[in-house]
Amino acid sequence: MDAHKHQKIIIFSAPSGSGKTTIVRHLLTQYPDRLGFSISACTRSQRPNEIDGKDYYFLTPEAFRTKIQEEAFVEWEEVYENSFYGTLKAEVERIWAQGKAVLFDVDVKGGISLKNYFGAQALSIFVKVPSVEVLAARLQERNTDSAESLQKRIDKFTYELGFADNFDKVIINEHLDQMLEEVSQLVVDFLNQ
Repeated sequence: MDAHKHQKIIIFSAPSGSGKTTIVRHLLTQYPDRLGFSISACTRSQRPNEIDGKDYYFLTPEAFRTKIQEEAFVEWEEVYENSFYGTLKAEVERIWAQGKAVLFDVDVKGGISLKNYFGAQALSIFVKVPSVEVLAARLQERNTDSAESLQKRIDKFTYELGFADNFDKVIINEHLDQMLEEVSQLVVDFLNQ
């Protein structure tokens, strides 16, 4: 992948509920000719509304393991037994071949791995909510979690906050419009370097 030293990577990581998906959607809508979204590979079952190659690349655990051996991934993790997620090198190449920068929406661990892999080619941005209270309120509004599950998410969030220093930039998602403007500026400045 050395032939692509000038190619760029933009990484968004955040604890669940911080709004990173909203940011990524906004950027893709705003700069469709400059950014391409990296589709992850995973081993979980395809949901009825999901399309292979659009939402995820769905692989069997066996196929995923084979690709690990072939060093086909930029980064991957086994979230729990036989449940893998990762980024295929071919996916990064696909987007670069279109002359675009690669946009990632990944968890905190994935974000750190990607930054380590791509170094100065990558801009890594950590998105955080103003406070744990705000996060709890947002997750409760979604109303998809039991009290126990909610507490788990909050614990994970607190743990993941500790990794913010591993990122190039930390953005606080308090006022959405203001934050989207700030993020757009960061991204454009990076792309224009």
